[in-house]
Amino acid sequence: MTKAEVIAEISDKTGLEKVDVQETVEAFFKVVKNNMIGGENVYIRGFGSFVVKKRAKKTARNISKNTAIIIPEHFVPSFKPAKVFVEKVKSNNKPSKKKK
Repeated sequence: MTKAEVIAEISDKTGLEKVDVQETVEAFFKVVKNNMIGGENVYIRGFGSFVVKKRAKKTARNISKNTAIIIPEHFVPSFKPAKVFVEKVKSNNKPSKKKK
């Protein structure tokens, strides 16, 4: 599902104009991004948490040059779904049989 499809579905369910829904969704994403850039986590009860995770400094290998590379410590955005959300997904999604 794309962002445009999400906006269209919210618009259909709420009766709001797609333009208004799009502005709201964009504003939500902007708030989440700006807070995470500032080092703050965003918690949405019943949905999940947008958290900033710290990655430690590590040594990696450049295979083509056969040299060691130091990757400095850095921060990455992450999403952790709420337990209620995970349980609903688990109970409603049955494994599908793949056709050969």
